[in-house]
Amino acid sequence: MAGRIEDYALIGDMQTAALICRDGSIDWLCLPRFDSPSVFTRLLGTGDHGYWQIGPVHPDGAQAPDADRRGYRGDSLILESEWDTPTGTIRVIDLMPPRDGHSPQLIRIVEGISGTVEVESAWCPRFGYGKHRPWIYEHQGRTVAIDGPDALWLDATVDTVQKEDALVSRFAVTAGDTVTFALSWHSSHHHTTPEIPDTWAALEATETFWREWVARCTYDGPYRDAVVRSLITLKAMTYAPTGAIVAAVTTSLPETIGGVRNWDYRYTWLRDASITLSALLRTGYHQEAEAWRQWLQRAVAGNPDDIQIMYSILGERNLPERELPWLPGYEGSTPVRVGNDAADQLQLDVPGEVIDTLYLAHVHGIARCERTATLHLGLVDYLKRRWQEPDDGIWEVRGGRRHFVHSKIMAWVAVDRTVRLVEAGVLDADLAELAELRDAIHAEVCQRGYDSERNTFTQSYGSSELDAALLLLPRTGFLPPDDPRVVGTVAAVRRELSTDYGLVHRYPTDGNQVGVDGLAGDEGSFLLCSFWMVDALALTGQPEEARALFERLLALCNDVGLLAEEYDVASGRQLGNFPQAFSMIGLIESAVLMSELERAAMPVIAA
Repeated sequence: MAGRIEDYALIGDMQTAALICRDGSIDWLCLPRFDSPSVFTRLLGTGDHGYWQIGPVHPDGAQAPDADRRGYRGDSLILESEWDTPTGTIRVIDLMPPRDGHSPQLIRIVEGISGTVEVESAWCPRFGYGKHRPWIYEHQGRTVAIDGPDALWLDATVDTVQKEDALVSRFAVTAGDTVTFALSWHSSHHHTTPEIPDTWAALEATETFWREWVARCTYDGPYRDAVVRSLITLKAMTYAPTGAIVAAVTTSLPETIGGVRNWDYRYTWLRDASITLSALLRTGYHQEAEAWRQWLQRAVAGNPDDIQIMYSILGERNLPERELPWLPGYEGSTPVRVGNDAADQLQLDVPGEVIDTLYLAHVHGIARCERTATLHLGLVDYLKRRWQEPDDGIWEVRGGRRHFVHSKIMAWVAVDRTVRLVEAGVLDADLAELAELRDAIHAEVCQRGYDSERNTFTQSYGSSELDAALLLLPRTGFLPPDDPRVVGTVAAVRRELSTDYGLVHRYPTDGNQVGVDGLAGDEGSFLLCSFWMVDALALTGQPEEARALFERLLALCNDVGLLAEEYDVASGRQLGNFPQAFSMIGLIESAVLMSELERAAMPVIAA
């Protein structure tokens, strides 16, 4: 069976990624892209659906033990796991070298640290999300597994034998010994064969890449280690050839164990990518902003009325959702889905997030681009015509469109940032018309989205429900942080949507009733919303409470600094797709904001 969600660590090459459990098993890997079918799928099923486990041989044949220690090598994405056994200690090093024109590779190195340890590698690939058993054969001393268009090549410095459904290598490692394994993907129809990887050169190149990338980070405030780990994770979730950023590297990890809220996040949401770029820009990563801007131009090319909320990492629009009935799901959570029908939703907050990021890029010195300016003004024109419509909202509800207050506020943000850029001479547009539109949106939201009796904005016009997205009010500039309506809204969300631990739910759910999202069942606390609460507390003059909540959230990171989408306080478990860009972004943005506010409050000491 798969481990707990928080038992996994991430490695990747910025085109795809693997998840490795504490017991040394790779239980999730899609090749050659993030959104390709997986070749190891135990995460959503059983061992019959594919895995690759390396670890000490258990003396009585029981389940392999978890590593005693593990962590990333410095500021890199190279994972090191160590096992102490009665006869000695071993280390397994896992990495995926950034591609440089070669096939995707996954390298595993076993090192003897002390004594002598019996080690086993069990390699069990299953193509097509665990459905297809490959044809496996030997070719010039190399192991090849083929299924349709895909081929895996396994190179090892020890012998491999067939054992039941897996290819097994069993060997002894003494202090100073090393055994290497290298997995390469290749199109099966290619007449050439992939080169045998040089594992040590790949290790050195991978470590150098990450060391040099992290050196570009400009953040030097509190919690820097956690911020850097989050930045590395976001970089790993960026598809290098296009600059697109996936929301997560997994599909169908449940928002409630045994529930139906299981979605495919291996795509690029304009919202998520925009917020990710905000975090990268604030910490010195301008090249990523430029690459994303170019991806955006290609993906959204054409009529702004055709804009989607999400695309594939190549910019493809068609993302049909289907279920995989042969997979039992993570701990029985079904259905398992690939594709995402939310691509066809109307979410009027998205142009606001995109334009806010384009504005931030300008603030951080990203040069003006004529094509981006045209796209920007096209998005504003789109909002002029549609901002008064109901939409599906930031949370992609499937219970019918509403006039979501957050969507209207982000429409206001889109126009407000455009006004600023026109005033700065960056864009050419009718300033008076834009200012009038900005005022009209603001007035309507304050009139129709605010409950004066409860002193809070609500989830949608005329509703009584609250929404954690309202916590963004003070960050957007829609109203000043000390405005009584903002303070009241933050207090109401904290009162009605927070757990005893202080974590925040997105909106009310009732396990037995179909709610605003059109689904029955509950979900965990949403980690990004909890970081939004940190920001809201800090901005509304409650820095001590903000810091206390931030540190509670930081303690929820797993042993290698990663967060899923949600957290269940009752069971003490992470939930949802993993690692989740939204959660890592929230950590970065909150740390940066608290640092900025603390520095702004510091007295100036004369020399």
